[in-house]
Amino acid sequence: MTSEEYLEKGKFIWQNFVPKSGQAETVQGELLRAIEKLRDEAHRNGNANFNKNCHGILVEYLREKLTDKKIFDAGTIEQINTDLDKIKIENQPYLEDDIFDRIDDRIVDWFMFYGDKKLHKKNPDLNC
Repeated sequence: MTSEEYLEKGKFIWQNFVPKSGQAETVQGELLRAIEKLRDEAHRNGNANFNKNCHGILVEYLREKLTDKKIFDAGTIEQINTDLDKIKIENQPYLEDDIFDRIDDRIVDWFMFYGDKKLHKKNPDLNC
């Protein structure tokens, strides 16, 4: 897919699956909500409010879902893990868009593979 197609699919997921507040009902909605919440915390707050009960859980949720060997090859999974490792450093906010955009694209890939049928099981420990 082209970068424009990824962007359009990402907008579609955001508009149709990400709620105005709280956890999403679907996995693709929660994945996109998670990465954009992490981007916002880094860019807007410099990770000042980063905490394990929110941002830490979101990083691990992204890692759990996006390191799927049914969808991604070993190199892509390694890149996902490297990117998420950089995002999760609390006292070193990642302020560029490249990693967040790359994770956005992998979320679109996940959505294209699984569609919209997978429901997100809400995490009662997630505090954001």
